[in-house]
Amino acid sequence: MIKTNLKKDKAQAPTPQEPRIVSKTNEEWKQELTKEQYEVCRLKGTEYPFTGEYWNCKEDGIYRCVCCGNELFDSETKFDSGTGWPSFWAPINPHNLDLKLDTSYGMRRIEVLCNKCGAHLGHLFDDGPHPTGKRFCINSVSLELKKAEEKNMKYIEEVDERGERKEQQKGRGL
Repeated sequence: MIKTNLKKDKAQAPTPQEPRIVSKTNEEWKQELTKEQYEVCRLKGTEYPFTGEYWNCKEDGIYRCVCCGNELFDSETKFDSGTGWPSFWAPINPHNLDLKLDTSYGMRRIEVLCNKCGAHLGHLFDDGPHPTGKRFCINSVSLELKKAEEKNMKYIEEVDERGERKEQQKGRGL
């Protein structure tokens, strides 16, 4: 079950002063996303706590925007906030996110959006751990985990006992 802030058929598109790299119509988003992904990412909904795929995930990898693949968070910055949503103390790159004041439901919060496609991701709070003191509280349904073993492999050269070079694949560690 998803709670939405807007009527189901009216997704908020970026305004002309907010250019996006990925720009699609509501119909295109509806065709590409699941119903839950569309309701959260395009209609600014919220999944119920302790129900999302990644709230308790301990796997290493990079969390990307489910809509456009923009790299958002590294699992190294994920922590258990006890809230039931995936929480991170820092993004991979702050320029990959867009932060906006959200006064819906009579609250003052900071909304977190993907800066590449405008997808609603969640909210930012000032009650996180060190070193930032921030808690990016993100909906699982807005994320896609690229697991560590799926990351780009790189080759390293080693010299064997005879002095000959041999190549070996080694994954990028987190």
